[in-house]
Amino acid sequence: MEKKVSKIGVMTSGGDSTGMNAAVRAVVRTSLYHNIEVFGIYRGFSGMIEDDIHPMESRSVANIIQRGGTILKTARSKEFKTPQGRQTAYNNLKKRGINGLVVIGGDGSFKGAQIFSNEFDIPCIGIPGTIDKDIAGSDFTIGFDTAVNTAVQAIDKIRDTADAHDRLFIVEVMGRDAGYIALHSGIATGAENILVPESETDIEDLIQSLTQNEKRKKLVNLIVVAEGEKIGANEIAAVIEKRLPNVDVRVCVLGHIQRGGSPTCLDRLIASRMGYHAVECLLLGKQNVMVGILNNKMNYLPLDKAIKEKEKFNNDWLKIVKILSS
Repeated sequence: MEKKVSKIGVMTSGGDSTGMNAAVRAVVRTSLYHNIEVFGIYRGFSGMIEDDIHPMESRSVANIIQRGGTILKTARSKEFKTPQGRQTAYNNLKKRGINGLVVIGGDGSFKGAQIFSNEFDIPCIGIPGTIDKDIAGSDFTIGFDTAVNTAVQAIDKIRDTADAHDRLFIVEVMGRDAGYIALHSGIATGAENILVPESETDIEDLIQSLTQNEKRKKLVNLIVVAEGEKIGANEIAAVIEKRLPNVDVRVCVLGHIQRGGSPTCLDRLIASRMGYHAVECLLLGKQNVMVGILNNKMNYLPLDKAIKEKEKFNNDWLKIVKILSS
């Protein structure tokens, strides 16, 4: 097999997602298996500009598969958005002979990789690392399963205290532009209502649903809200308290606990698989594609499509929520 690259750089970029370390480990060890030098680029595109680039060995990634976060750190870089910043980054790669990149991140990271590759003809392979699962071309993104399971565990605990006090809890989960964490965790915990950015919230419909529950003496209710929902959790709580004064309402924002923690088995598996195939793509001469998994098969989507397209939201799930919570 003809090797299209001789030295590979790997980086994590944008928001961290649990399982990134497993992907880094797979990239490093697959590269070394093929006798290709591999370099870790620390703090994403910022580290590329600041020359924070270091050779990696097999021992560099020992005992990290179970760790959350990313050993390569991550950051967002305004300077990389400028031609001068990208030129500096290229110069730092060139002096080491790095001529292939694996970028682990979301659509913003893929956009930067696409621009950089077009300007300097360095092949880039993207691995979807985002807890939001908002990238088309893959059934899974690294970190999503761990984030959902963290949310489920927290919401289960919240339901216990909601039941003890006959309260309505509004739980806000992460998802700035996508409601998948809210959808999956809400269904898994039996939430009565799930509010997501992809579907416009009808406050009157929500109030009517809660009124019916109140008449049926259903005093324990859970509403799971994605943080990107136009009507925020606190605003929803204020409306409910005004319209339904007999309902005891509490708001809980889960926040960044959903980003951390040890990755689930699924996240470790897909990260390892994607990392391996990212290196194989570079060796086969592929460039500017995202490595995804569709129907348990590897799927290679051009980076520009991964950037423009979003995972299509299936509104049938919201119908299922209404039926199962009645």
